[in-house]
Amino acid sequence: MSGAATPRALVLASTSPRRRELLARIGVIPARIAAPDIDETPRKGELPRDYVARLAEGKALAIERAPHEVVLAGDTTVAVGRRILEKPADEADLRRMLGLLSGRRHHVWSGLCVVDTDGRARVRVVDTIVAFKALSAAEIDWYVESGEGMGKAGGYAIQGRAETFVRFLSGSHSNVVGLPMFETATLLASAGIALG
Repeated sequence: MSGAATPRALVLASTSPRRRELLARIGVIPARIAAPDIDETPRKGELPRDYVARLAEGKALAIERAPHEVVLAGDTTVAVGRRILEKPADEADLRRMLGLLSGRRHHVWSGLCVVDTDGRARVRVVDTIVAFKALSAAEIDWYVESGEGMGKAGGYAIQGRAETFVRFLSGSHSNVVGLPMFETATLLASAGIALG
């Protein structure tokens, strides 16, 4: 009988291709991908910071984990003040969101949770401030017609066309893409997942 311990394996509790791409940049390839099934509806009066922390932890704990597995989950949302902007329901909703973001600052909040091999959950929350230029009706039309904002928190993807709208950013750029890399690398290292 071998005394060697089973190496730790990472489970990514997200089907987001952007999160996989960001992890690959630091040489981390999940052993498997799992899609957590939890209710993502914000609670009445819930602040964006509390919302992303709750969802990240809920997603991580919703995944069945083998004893040698470490689970990483994340949740990102865009907030204007206390108002949480989820993924747009349709083009009209996307236009409404872009109108809210036009010419003002907003926050991009991400919650991260890592569940280690002992079953302990560690949660971190990251906030990035982003300011959009004032958007013309033609720019909003151009962006909506691209289809890029559908399925994205807050209705935009900073790694695409919407980058042309950003006049100011304070904090983690990768957080706005969907996974703050400094905090992710720190949490993974604390759980014994080596960077590649």
